[in-house]
Amino acid sequence: MNEAKGLFVFAVFAFAVFASFAVSAAPPRGLTEPTRVAAAYDLILAARFDEAARRLQETCPPAPRAVCAALSAAALWWRILIDPSSRAYDEALERAVADATAAARDWTMRDPQRGEAWFYLAAARAPRVNRLVLRGERLAAAREGKQIKEALERALELDPSLDDAYFGIGLYHYYAAVAPMYAKLLRWLLALPGGDRVQGLEEMRRARERGAILRGEADFQLQQIDLWYEARPRDALALLESLDARYPSNPLFLERIADLFETYLHDHDRSVAAWSALRDRARARRVYDAARVEQRADARARDGGRRFF
Repeated sequence: MNEAKGLFVFAVFAFAVFASFAVSAAPPRGLTEPTRVAAAYDLILAARFDEAARRLQETCPPAPRAVCAALSAAALWWRILIDPSSRAYDEALERAVADATAAARDWTMRDPQRGEAWFYLAAARAPRVNRLVLRGERLAAAREGKQIKEALERALELDPSLDDAYFGIGLYHYYAAVAPMYAKLLRWLLALPGGDRVQGLEEMRRARERGAILRGEADFQLQQIDLWYEARPRDALALLESLDARYPSNPLFLERIADLFETYLHDHDRSVAAWSALRDRARARRVYDAARVEQRADARARDGGRRFF
């Protein structure tokens, strides 16, 4: 009797040990240090790049190095986006993407069942795709985009709770559905599946509403979609005004507002007012790249005033 009781106790103990091992062996879900990472990303969206670099030094560790490497590449893309006519940061972005991709790929090899690792592998590549599209290198961008899509699909297969990963998947589904013929030809050449406009919008909105990191980025992409493809300039304006309110030191958002008033809403007075407001911010050195922005905004405000009269 005592022997049977001892065996029962041992069995219970063994089950508890193996159960705890199974729980501990399961890969973690979600994102590491999302609050810290989101704070650093907000500084990037605010074009406060020096502060963002310092914040990233405090973020990794505890977050893995691949996380901050991906955000460092994203910061270079936003520098380019603010002044796309300049190629001053193109080579630096290529180097940063290579470093971030290598770090994330190493992470996926160390921990292949970790969805977060695959998410950051996709995030590491994204700034290069953006630069390639901007510079007209469509085939290279499509090839890179295919790898991003595959990494995001793997991330969500392993961890469906990664709401931020739906942003990139949604972008693919949307643009694959609405893209012009040359882009659809590239999709066919690369054996990529077709898109779904409605599904893509839903996925991007999910990232905007529930994501931990990419809400501001989702707002920026959605305003472009509202403006270019959905014929909803008022919705685009609301998103841009929200971005400008949150990140007033980034001149891009107020520039886009000024252009939207002029081109889409045909409200000349409000366009001139937006350029004038941006000029004043730049004169007060309250925006990134203030000297260039002041010159550009002043020229646009003056030109608008002359055309009005």
